[in-house]
Amino acid sequence: MHTTTPAATARTGRGRRSAFHGWRIVAAFAVTQTAGYGCLYYPFAVLLHPVAADLHTSPAAVTGALTTAVLAWAAAAIPVGRWLDRHGGRGLMTASSLAGALLLVAWSRVETVWQLYAVFAALGVAMAMALYDAATAVIVSWFDTEQRPKAILAMIVVAGFASTIFMPLTGLLEHRYGWRTTLLILAAVYAALAVPLHATVVRAPATRHGSAPPTTAAERAAAVRRARRDARFWCLAVAFVAHGAAMSVMTVHLVGFLVSRGHPATFAATVAGLLGVLSVTGRLALTGARRRWPLTRVVAAVFTLQALAAAALPLVSGTRGGAIAGVVAFGAGFGVSSLAAPALLADRYGTTGYATIAGTLNTPVTLAKATAPLAAAGLTAVAGYQGTLLTVGGACALAAIGIIARATRPAPT
Repeated sequence: MHTTTPAATARTGRGRRSAFHGWRIVAAFAVTQTAGYGCLYYPFAVLLHPVAADLHTSPAAVTGALTTAVLAWAAAAIPVGRWLDRHGGRGLMTASSLAGALLLVAWSRVETVWQLYAVFAALGVAMAMALYDAATAVIVSWFDTEQRPKAILAMIVVAGFASTIFMPLTGLLEHRYGWRTTLLILAAVYAALAVPLHATVVRAPATRHGSAPPTTAAERAAAVRRARRDARFWCLAVAFVAHGAAMSVMTVHLVGFLVSRGHPATFAATVAGLLGVLSVTGRLALTGARRRWPLTRVVAAVFTLQALAAAALPLVSGTRGGAIAGVVAFGAGFGVSSLAAPALLADRYGTTGYATIAGTLNTPVTLAKATAPLAAAGLTAVAGYQGTLLTVGGACALAAIGIIARATRPAPT
C-alpha cells in the first residue's frame, strides 16, 4: 500500500516546487538535527563529571537523569506521532526547539539532583518532538518510494557528525567557562539554528494540489490498526528492539571491554570512536546495496555480520589489529537501523498514519536502548565481558531473523 506524495507529482508545475521544497526541508533538518543532537544529547557525556562534582553527588546518580530523559522520550513517541500525522511538523518542532533551548538554560541553573531529573524528563519529551523520529516522519510525508531513502540518508549522514563537532566543542567550552556557562552557549546556538529553520522551512506537503486528497483521521486510524494487526510489524519490532539494545550496550561498554583486554584507555576510546564514522559509511553502503538486492536481505546480512563480529571480539581483541578489525566489522551496521526502519515501514504500510506507526515501533526500541546498558553492566559483573558480548551477538542474530521473518508474505487485508 503506497500513498502518493508530493515528490510523485513532480511532472506538474506545482509538483516541481513541492519536490524542491522537500529538499529544502532535508537541508534544514541536516542542520537542526546536527545542532539538536549536538546541543541536547551529546553534551551529557562531556559534562557528566563536572555536573556530579558541582551537585555533590555521584556520576551514577547524574547518569540516572539521562535514563529519565530516554524513558520520557519513549513515553512521548506515540502521542508525538499522532500529532505529526494530524498537524505536520512545523508547530511542534518549532515549539520543541524553543523548549529545548529553554531547558538547557534550566539545566544550567539546577542546584539539586531532583531538579536535574525534572529538567531531563522535560528534555526527553522535547527531544522526542524535535529529533530524528519527528524529522524522519516529515521527510516520509514529502518523498516517494524512490526518493525517500536518499532524503533520509542526506539528513542522517550530516547529522551523524554531531558528536564529532559538538563533543570536542563542549569539552573546550567547559574547560574555559565551566559547565553552566557552556550550557547557556549551547542553548543560544540551538535556538538560533533550530527555531527559525523549523518555523520558516518545515511545512506539510500540499497534497491537495497532487493526485491524492488529504487523509482523514479515520483513514489514519485504519492504517495504524492494519499495521498493528500485521505479524510482520511485530517481527520488525523484535528485530529493532534487539538491535537497538545491542547498539546501546556496545556504545556504553566497548571502551571498558577494550581496556579489560589490556589496551590503553586512549586507544580504546579512539577505536570506539570509529563507530560514529562507520555509522555513516554503513548507511551509504546500505543505500547502494538496496539497489541490487531486497532491503530485508541486505539488512539481515549486516546484522548477521555484527553478530559474528560481537561473538569474535573476545577472541581477536587481544591485539590492536584484531580489536580494530572486530570493531570495524561490528560498526558496519551501527547506523543501519535509522535508515532501514523508516524505509521498511513506509514500503509496507505507506505514508498514511506513518508517524503513529513509527512511534509504536520506536517506543519499545527507545526503552530497550535506555535499559540495556544497565542490564549489561549486571551481566558483565556475573559473566564477564565475554558473556556480555556473546549476548550482544545473540541479539544481533535475533534481529537478523526478525528482519527476514514473514518478509515475503503479503499484508493482511
